[in-house]
Amino acid sequence: MICHRPVAMTDAARPADALPLCGGRCWFTLVEVLERGRPPVLVPARDLPPEVQDRLSRPRAPLAGLALDRPRIMGILNITPDSFSDGGLFLAPGAAQAQGRRMAAEGADLIDIGGESTRPGATEVPEAKEQARTAPVIGALRGLGVPLSIDTRKAGVARAALEAGAAIVNDVAALGHDPALAGVVARAGVPVILMHAQGTPATMQDDPRYDDVLLDVFEFLAARVAAAEAAGIPRDRIVVDPGIGFGKTVAHNLTLLRGLSAFHDLGCAVLLGASRKGFIGKVGGAARAEDRLAGSIAVALAAAAQGVQMLRVHDVAQTRQALALWRAVVWGDEA
Repeated sequence: MICHRPVAMTDAARPADALPLCGGRCWFTLVEVLERGRPPVLVPARDLPPEVQDRLSRPRAPLAGLALDRPRIMGILNITPDSFSDGGLFLAPGAAQAQGRRMAAEGADLIDIGGESTRPGATEVPEAKEQARTAPVIGALRGLGVPLSIDTRKAGVARAALEAGAAIVNDVAALGHDPALAGVVARAGVPVILMHAQGTPATMQDDPRYDDVLLDVFEFLAARVAAAEAAGIPRDRIVVDPGIGFGKTVAHNLTLLRGLSAFHDLGCAVLLGASRKGFIGKVGGAARAEDRLAGSIAVALAAAAQGVQMLRVHDVAQTRQALALWRAVVWGDEA
């Protein structure tokens, strides 16, 4: 499989032959062509076949009513006792609801609600318990005016969440854990986020290995997008996530971050979830997850510069401020 990685640029001095990256304000004139067993080749974007140019440059469809012409902030709401960063803080329904309202007030574009930790070493939560944690909170927050996402691998949990008011399904197993989940998503007509992971949360960090991490993850996601389409989910309702920290070493994570723009070649919106993750602590010297804000923002801005449409973060207000300053410097946006 050939992968086309647009070399994303943000400079205001934009050449006349530049193509817009996914209809946004990043642009590209060069594309790195990646193929197994061959060295990368840099080619002018205008020399690519028309279908490849279109795939890399056409605007992505709105997601749950949100235009994807700029990076959108997805706030993380973990209703769990054991998530790696904030486990237990929002396990009580009242605390979870208050946090959801706080993130909406801080400017979250959407909120991702999960009742099962997928941190390294985590064990599976029974479906009934996960559903009991999430569906009532979603029902309580459905009037916020912010789209809600259910972070789950299980069809029953997703079904209950959608009935309670969720508008998106975010599956860290890319529809590979529960065979019934694809049908739930297709029948509901909602978007789905497909994430790459090597192994399960319980085992994924034991000894992750890849032949070529960028191409391996790209090909996995291409296959899962095809499977979702075969189940009746159109590509314009699919978001892909390279799964930073899910079965990856620090080196794997950094390689994926450097090559993020390659995932635009799947023709889907791209989400990045790197907030407070372990590699940030290792590279940035922050042992505690709560001390990784600066590193998390640095990664978020690097992703925005590669045209990523969605950023899944713990720190909504701080990320929003950083993006506002980045947009003001790069694009001249002051509002």
